[in-house]
Amino acid sequence: MRMFKRYVPQMIAKHVSRLFSGRIYIDGRGGYEFNNGLLLVPVKAEHRHYQTVNEINQEIKKLKEP
Repeated sequence: MRMFKRYVPQMIAKHVSRLFSGRIYIDGRGGYEFNNGLLLVPVKAEHRHYQTVNEINQEIKKLKEP
């Protein structure tokens, strides 16, 4: 499990896309799991969780574009 002290979507996206599956924790945002190179919405998610997942997955898609 990787812990991020700051919410920087680009840095988190690089980590998620490289490792492909695992878990992360972001201070102030909570814990997340990722699989197949994309962040997953946690169980009992709140609005901030959906927003975080959306932002990071968009950054991952930008990294994969040629």
